[in-house]
Amino acid sequence: MSHHLDSPIARQDIRLDITDLYVFQGEKGTVFAINLCHSIFGPIPVPGYHPEGMYEFKVDLNGDAVEDLTYRFTFDERDAHGKQRYVARYIRAADAVNPDAPGTVVAQGATGETVTTPSGLRVWTGKAGDPFWIEPDVLHAVGHAFQDGTSVDLSGWDASHAKNLFAGHTVYSIVLEVPDGELLPGVGDKLRIGVWAVSTLATNAGGWRSINRVGLPMIHPLFTQYNEDLGNRLNAGRPADDFATYGETVIKAIAGVVSATGTAEDPRAYGEKVAHRFFPNILPYQVGTPAVFGFAEWNGRSLTDNAPNVMFSIAANAPVSLGIGKEVGHLEAVQNLSVRSRRHLRTERAYFREGYRGPAAWAR
Repeated sequence: MSHHLDSPIARQDIRLDITDLYVFQGEKGTVFAINLCHSIFGPIPVPGYHPEGMYEFKVDLNGDAVEDLTYRFTFDERDAHGKQRYVARYIRAADAVNPDAPGTVVAQGATGETVTTPSGLRVWTGKAGDPFWIEPDVLHAVGHAFQDGTSVDLSGWDASHAKNLFAGHTVYSIVLEVPDGELLPGVGDKLRIGVWAVSTLATNAGGWRSINRVGLPMIHPLFTQYNEDLGNRLNAGRPADDFATYGETVIKAIAGVVSATGTAEDPRAYGEKVAHRFFPNILPYQVGTPAVFGFAEWNGRSLTDNAPNVMFSIAANAPVSLGIGKEVGHLEAVQNLSVRSRRHLRTERAYFREGYRGPAAWAR
């Protein structure tokens, strides 16, 4: 799991549990996508999007780990046909950090429909197959190692029997394509942005409670599978404070595994370097370039990137492989969808050039 069911607070209402964040080059701009409300949770009385919640894409334009742009989505209740109306707002500059800022309405629509605005902004929301894949035995072995300070023990695991825990499961997605001209004016010469997503819930006192915060993939599977209090705390706060707040915890966890594995002369120094890569917990991306989340660089994230292999191996300073890749993950995601869902995956998402083209082609 990248961010699936990652904390007790997120599990209280699965509609607010963001499972993954993707950022990649689209046909005419930059695509931001989040998935949530995962079917692996079990029966969901009212699936979809929380009508009292907010879902936000946060964009840092100058590298200070504070948002300069916010794209905010709010949803109505489900109607008799299961559809939900939504409003998307754009908030910039100092107001981007303010959950009460009214912003400017940039799009309105309903789930299952593609909306294109005169400015070129495009939105799709609705139910889809989960494109993410994970091997459960490897996942749990990694979680135990970083909790207990041991090497990743896969001695009893047979890679030939590797399976995808999320095969056949579904999510609800929010997919936003923003024209690059809307992003570029505030970006420096390197065209670098930093992205994270948050879900918040309105409180009885009139404020907002942070439920989920997602930047880099796999942070929670590495460090919070068996530390749920840390899971709750990582979902709160702001990226700019991440290293000061969580750095020492992550350094110790990494140093413990690397020491047990024997892959660094100074495990703590290695842990410090990796913790500085992990925090602030923001997904970097160079506007206008192909996304790749790999060992050499983190530049956005497409749906075909094997984030678990990358993050598990970097944290352990040793190779950790799931034994499965994009072929298993995407083929299972598509083949286990209903015919109707396959049609939606093919027609409503065909305009995404990077990550969604693969499963769309396989669904034909």
